[in-house]
Amino acid sequence: MAIDQDVEELLIMGDSDLIIRQAQGEWETRDVKLIPYRQHVEDLGKRFKSIEFRYIPHCHNELADALATLASMLPYPGNARIDPLEIQIRERHGYCNTVEAEPNV
Repeated sequence: MAIDQDVEELLIMGDSDLIIRQAQGEWETRDVKLIPYRQHVEDLGKRFKSIEFRYIPHCHNELADALATLASMLPYPGNARIDPLEIQIRERHGYCNTVEAEPNV
């Protein structure tokens, strides 16, 4: 999809240190079944101006899980432009930021 959208710079985040390091070429891909996938990732990477792989530990991955769930629920709109999501990271949970007001009686 990134290629179809003419993305030039790509950041890929994942929670598997093994996969991220293999994709970066830091670690060798030894499983014979995975070597073609690693080669495919390398070939696709050449189509971008820059590509970065970033490891995100499971304990910091709630946002990725939520986005993956959201993405799986939405149909791919074909050639339509998808506006980027603007996400703010909060210091505390959203329910802590709610404003309580007493009703006017």
